[in-house]
Amino acid sequence: MKASVPYTLNVRGRLLDLSTPQVMGILNVTPDSFYAASRVETEEAIRKRVRQIVAEGGSIIDVGAYSSRPGADDVSDEEEMERLRRGMCIVREEVPEVPVSIDTFRADVAKMAIEELGADIINDISGGELDKRMFATVAKLGVPYILMHMKGTPQTMQQAPHYDDLMKEVLLYFAKKIQQLRDLGQKDIIIDPGYGFAKTLDHNYELLRHQDMLGVFELPILAGVSRKSMIYRLLDCSPEEALNGTTVMNTIALQKGANILRVHDVKEAVEAVKLSEKLKWPCGLRE
Repeated sequence: MKASVPYTLNVRGRLLDLSTPQVMGILNVTPDSFYAASRVETEEAIRKRVRQIVAEGGSIIDVGAYSSRPGADDVSDEEEMERLRRGMCIVREEVPEVPVSIDTFRADVAKMAIEELGADIINDISGGELDKRMFATVAKLGVPYILMHMKGTPQTMQQAPHYDDLMKEVLLYFAKKIQQLRDLGQKDIIIDPGYGFAKTLDHNYELLRHQDMLGVFELPILAGVSRKSMIYRLLDCSPEEALNGTTVMNTIALQKGANILRVHDVKEAVEAVKLSEKLKWPCGLRE
């Protein structure tokens, strides 16, 4: 295993060091996320989840107010914003210094979350495809942007996804999108392969097998495999029973160059990072 590239992110003037992989804890303020145990809607549940993420070693909180599971119902911009206002108010009361990313593909929601709610990072599942104003908006805001690979929409993405050459198409997608963002002046970009988004079971494993190819872009890589169907369908279990499989997949993602793990189960992911990092430095000595 090679040492992690010492990437940093500028989070409102503070540098977030990614030389050791970081763990991003998921906070879903939605009623319909695919993993039922991750849904938190009451004030008490949100506070409890925020405290849990930080206590277990999470260094970033990812707040989502729009479920992106396959076939999820659409919600209006207004409803998404209202859910975020309710959740972010509590997050900022509990952990004012912890970096927060907002999981949204809408430029207006992103702008509101950064300017009004004190969010720090935008996490866009669509790579700017579902709102053509997103790239310009994020570049103007000057915040880190998570660029994910997906085709279609959450409602259509799993309707027979097809690739002639998966890795070639994914690499070309990122090359094009990164250049567009750079042309607009965007500085901090994180790339997310988009596990489970417009991909069959075999596509997901081919992508994970070759995830290290994304290192060609010399940008941080975020891996989000937590309790997804690529795990529970292969193991013939439910999302609730997919923790062990998730830990295995997180460990492989780390070995393939992931700098951030986006997870439901923070403690287990932090342990995976610690053990994986130990493998990089034999006898505690860095190469």
